[in-house]
Amino acid sequence: MSTEQPTEKELLKTVLEPLLEDFQYWFERSRNLLESEQMSFFEPQKQEQFLARVVQCQKEVQTAQMLFKATDGSAGIDSRMLLPWHQLVAECWNVAQKCRESKNQTNQISQNLKQP
Repeated sequence: MSTEQPTEKELLKTVLEPLLEDFQYWFERSRNLLESEQMSFFEPQKQEQFLARVVQCQKEVQTAQMLFKATDGSAGIDSRMLLPWHQLVAECWNVAQKCRESKNQTNQISQNLKQP
């Protein structure tokens, strides 16, 4: 029973393309949140710095996507580039979680104040 191994190009398309799309999704979502709300747990300057990091990585991912498409899926990405993006996505998830917790806490306090 022999199974054909995917070519490098097929492997890149199967793994890298959706990974880049995921990075773009999470960076865009985080960017929208950071641009639309002031987080109570962030000093304004720290939030701006975090937003700048998200925007920079978003541009890097966009460039990688354009290169990937321009080479018809033949160009890979050095794993040293992927690690900072992964780390930033994890930070974005933490910020989103803190934001939800902060809103829930604010809503709970608000409801408690309304009760007689």
